[in-house]
Amino acid sequence: MATISELSLSELRRDLHKYPEAGWKEFRTTSLIAEELDERGYTVHLGADAIDTDERLGVPNNDEIERARDRARDEGAPEPYLDQMSSVTGLIAEKTFGEKSGPVVGVRVDMDALEMTESSDAEHRPATDGFASCHPNEMHACGHDGHTTIGVGIARTLDVTDNFSGTIKLFFQPAEEGGRGGLPMSKTAHFTDIDHFIALHLGLGNETGTIIAGYERPLSNAKIDVEFHGESAHAGKAPNEGRNALQAATTAIQNLYAIPRHEDGATRINVGQVHSPNAQNVIADNAQMRVEVRGEAADLNEYMLDTANRVIEHAAGMHAVEYDTNLYGKTTTFEADTELVTVVADAAHSLGTVTNVVEREPIGASEDASYLIKRVQAEGGQATYIGVGASNPSGHHTSRFDIDEDALDIGVDVVIETLKQLSLTHSQQ
Repeated sequence: MATISELSLSELRRDLHKYPEAGWKEFRTTSLIAEELDERGYTVHLGADAIDTDERLGVPNNDEIERARDRARDEGAPEPYLDQMSSVTGLIAEKTFGEKSGPVVGVRVDMDALEMTESSDAEHRPATDGFASCHPNEMHACGHDGHTTIGVGIARTLDVTDNFSGTIKLFFQPAEEGGRGGLPMSKTAHFTDIDHFIALHLGLGNETGTIIAGYERPLSNAKIDVEFHGESAHAGKAPNEGRNALQAATTAIQNLYAIPRHEDGATRINVGQVHSPNAQNVIADNAQMRVEVRGEAADLNEYMLDTANRVIEHAAGMHAVEYDTNLYGKTTTFEADTELVTVVADAAHSLGTVTNVVEREPIGASEDASYLIKRVQAEGGQATYIGVGASNPSGHHTSRFDIDEDALDIGVDVVIETLKQLSLTHSQQ
């Protein structure tokens, strides 16, 4: 395989699309990107140097992590960077251009895929053009392959332009899906000196050529794994001797959906998975479920989470079973900073490939870049979240997800032009 530095942006995106890696398993992706940026003179921080490992959420077990590392090695991941990562994915790369007194700008892109199977339909371009996922139950169904590619494109362009004077920090974040990687990355010291911070996302229902300069106000979110532990018994001969974990789960489900919606804003709840593998004539001694709550504001999300935990506790008590809950992932909300939104909008307007610029729009869903953005703002910096239209033929998180690859260059150009304007403004102060 050619090194990724020899690939065009569309070729790189297709390579990443073909070899998707779910959250906390992005060993191939991280090491390949680290290799190119290291060769370009960036200081690279890998694994525990890029992530507060104590804050990680929803981490697969050690066997899954080792299998992912072995697979990455077999698929061309450079060994030195695998060694530096150890068992933790994530990359932060930084480099100073021109005057060291220039602004410090952070750009966050995410890398992880979803745990779902890609379509082999003849109308699905990755399948017909030979770059569909070769990993069962993993695919890039949200555009993170494109986000990672844009991050690399920014690094490449900065190496051949003299329009930016300052320090760039590129955050290649793992485990965005489920809201698992943003919080631990935000807890590192890499955010203490950032003046301006940009996160970005392809698609989201927008056509190629459209730029949203300030996506904001995502729903706060929390995901919890629940397991009920009961006692098995013969359902016909001695049902009274059992303690039914499945009945506790179904009681919880009914009452979780009955949580009153809050008067202060939007609230959501969903039970996405329920498992209780059992014979028909056996009282279930184990039941598992995955639950998520959302709130328009962080306190509304906490209202839903606290109430959900109370419902689960009492459902277990009603049926005399024990239970465990684990926080799988969590996000918060944010508002984009007006001054930076204006700079991005002006930058987008100046590009001939951009046909439509929207200054502000609510995201509507959830996004764990929220923790990175809030950290930058708490440290005195400005932040925004850019939407880059990509004319998706199918919606996000679907088996036929794809992007218009022209959007890759547009995303790079908008960020580069924004960096240019930030650098110019800083030099005039």
